[in-house]
Amino acid sequence: MAATNVHFKSQSDGIIYVNGELTRNSLTDERLLNRQLESAQSTLYFDLSNVSRVDTAGLAWLIHSLGKLQQQDKRLELKNIPEQLRNLMALGQVSTLFE
Repeated sequence: MAATNVHFKSQSDGIIYVNGELTRNSLTDERLLNRQLESAQSTLYFDLSNVSRVDTAGLAWLIHSLGKLQQQDKRLELKNIPEQLRNLMALGQVSTLFE
């Protein structure tokens, strides 16, 4: 199966627009992923309105990102969460992590 791409577009106000798929096939470049967490903002916002597909690896990456930011005394908030991700969060009982 071919790798799918995920793209990030960062704004100076801490909003990171996520485009594409958050799946095990798209989340392979750890340097790219970690770069998204580098910000002077105390709160980062992931806008997920353009995420077309998400699987458990995508959810795991979001939880990992949350943990890394918490170690830096920062917050992560999710905006425009797709229904597929909401369902995964409910199944994994992690919905309250991002509130």
